[in-house]
Amino acid sequence: MYSVLDFGKMIADEGRMDAYADALRSVVNPGSVVLDIGSGTGIFALLACKYGARKVYAIEPNESIQLAREVARNNDWVDRITIIQDLSTRVNLPEPVTVIISDLRGALPLYQHHLPSIIDARDRLLSPAGIMIPHRDRILAAPVASPDLYKQSADIWRDKKFGFEMHAARNAVVNSLWGDEAGKEELVAEPETWITIDYTKIDKQDFSAGLNWNIEERVTAHGIRVWFDTDIYKNIGFSNRPGTTSHVYGSLFFPWPEPVDLSSGNLIAVKLRANLVGDEYIWQWDSTVHESNNTGLPKVAFNQSSFQGTPLSPDALRKRGAHYMPTLNDD
Repeated sequence: MYSVLDFGKMIADEGRMDAYADALRSVVNPGSVVLDIGSGTGIFALLACKYGARKVYAIEPNESIQLAREVARNNDWVDRITIIQDLSTRVNLPEPVTVIISDLRGALPLYQHHLPSIIDARDRLLSPAGIMIPHRDRILAAPVASPDLYKQSADIWRDKKFGFEMHAARNAVVNSLWGDEAGKEELVAEPETWITIDYTKIDKQDFSAGLNWNIEERVTAHGIRVWFDTDIYKNIGFSNRPGTTSHVYGSLFFPWPEPVDLSSGNLIAVKLRANLVGDEYIWQWDSTVHESNNTGLPKVAFNQSSFQGTPLSPDALRKRGAHYMPTLNDD
C-alpha cells in the first residue's frame, strides 16, 4: 500500500510527470470525461481539470484519496472531480469516459492486478473512440555484468559469517527478483524486446516468450536486467532503462545462481514467463548458455522461479492449494 510520501516521490519524478502531463494536454478538451484509475492524491485528476475536462472520475482504494478530495476542494474543482474510494473493477459510472489515465505499474507493467484492472476499465467504461494513457509498454531485457550487486546480495550468504552454513538463504535470494536502480553494471549484449503490451488491445495477463543474445567479447555475467519503455501518447514517453534519468520505478534484476564466464560467440537463450497467481506474479526464467548456434549440450543451464524464492511453511503452502477451505476463527 502506497503512503503519501510514496505518492510525493511519484509526483517529484519529472520524467514521468512531464510525459503524463503532456499526454493529457494533448488529448483533453472541454468535452472530455476522464477516468483516473489509481488516483492516489489526485494529481492526474487535477491536471485533467486544468486542461479543460468537463468531468473527472478519480478512483483509488487507498485512504490517500481523502487528500485528493480535499485538494479538489482547495482548487475549486470539487464540482468537476468525483472521488470514488474503491477498486475500479467494482465501480460503475453514469456515463462512458473518453480518456482513461493510469499508472498502476511497479518496476514492470506486470504488477499485481494492473492488467486485469485496465482491461476491465477499457471494456466496460471507455467509449468506443476513447483514448488509453498510457497507450503501449514495451518490456526489454539484457544480460548484465553486475559484480558489486551480486556480491552484496547473493554472495553474502556464501561467506559463512561466524562459521555458519547459510546456503538455504542464498538459494532463496537467487530465485528472487531484485528491485533496485541499476548501479554500476554493464549490459553485455544489446537489449531485446520480451513483450509489447498494447493497452487498447491487450486481453490477457500471463505472458511467456524467449530471448536470445549473441556474445561478442569475453565477460562475466550475473543475470538479466529487465525494464520497460512506454509510449504514453503518440511520440510522448519515457524509459526506465538502466543509466537513464532516475524514475521511481527502478528496474528488475533476475539473478543467475552463479556468475557465468562468457566468451565471444556464446549464445544466451532465456525463456521468461510471468503468471498472475492470486495478487502477485510468479516469474520463471530458464537460462541456457551455448558455445554457439544453440547446438549440442549447453555450457550452462539454469531453471529458476520466484516461487522457489518464497519461503513457505507447510501450512502456508496448503493454503495456496486449489482445494483449500479456510476455517473461520473468532476474529
